[in-house]
Amino acid sequence: MGRRDLKKKKRRKRRRWKILMFFVAFVLLIGGFYLYTIYNEVRTTVNQDLHQDVTSIDTDETKEKVDNKEPLNILLLGVDEREDDVGRSDTMIVMTLDPNNDQMQMVSIPRDTRAEIAGDGRVTRINHAYAYGGSDMAVDTVENYLDIDLDYYIRVNMEGLSQVVDAVGGVTVNNDRAFSSGRFNFEKGEIDLNGREALAFVRMRKNDPQGDLGRNERQRQVIQGIIDKGASLDAMNKVDNVMDALGSNVSTNMQFSDMRRLVTNYRSARKNVETYQMEGQNITVNGMFLIDMPQEEIQKTHDMIVNFGSEQ
Repeated sequence: MGRRDLKKKKRRKRRRWKILMFFVAFVLLIGGFYLYTIYNEVRTTVNQDLHQDVTSIDTDETKEKVDNKEPLNILLLGVDEREDDVGRSDTMIVMTLDPNNDQMQMVSIPRDTRAEIAGDGRVTRINHAYAYGGSDMAVDTVENYLDIDLDYYIRVNMEGLSQVVDAVGGVTVNNDRAFSSGRFNFEKGEIDLNGREALAFVRMRKNDPQGDLGRNERQRQVIQGIIDKGASLDAMNKVDNVMDALGSNVSTNMQFSDMRRLVTNYRSARKNVETYQMEGQNITVNGMFLIDMPQEEIQKTHDMIVNFGSEQ
């Protein structure tokens, strides 16, 4: 091969190499732009559409706990909020995240629990707190009732639960008894649910011999399913749908920066999940059905939340 041919071959190699590098740079640029777009979209949705402060939570104290990877308490409120109706919190769950021991605890407070509404003084069903004073009063009431500190709250409109479930691609639950609800039939065992099925699944109560206890367990399962799907990489492909569903149906005192810290420091907490349902005595006061919790049950629940992770 002559010197001229050798130079041509080298130029072709350099050209192919430049084309390859340009292609790689282009792919990285497009990928980076896509990730930047997702980042900005999520941040905007969280900070503008989802974020709603409550005065009863000290956010500075919470951020310090997150930085130190201490257990966090999050109040989950499932609200049946329909048109021209402020709604009541039919679901009240205190979720405690313990990243140091890779565990999470969900404690359900029955909606009919007899409690004094903080800032109002009336003694009635605990779920009335949201109707009387929104998320702020609900947070205050739960904190006072269990003598705990809450770090975050997340309110979900149950009417929009189906949108959230569909946005993450459905959820998987383990149903402990076969039943029908509306036009849906749910078999016993592990089943996959789309949005409408999930809503019917969590709302069924009258045909459950456990009543609210059974319904609360189904609610916890669907919440766990959403968390598991949301934490998967596949959810990145559904970010537009997820953000639309959350923006229309969820409010929280978290900002985008708070969520980033939780993803970084608390992601492993979902590996092991413990659940508990508060139980009391059924009573009727002035024609209203209530659940009266013994002081021992309230103290037990307080200890479970406050000491979660400390005995590991």
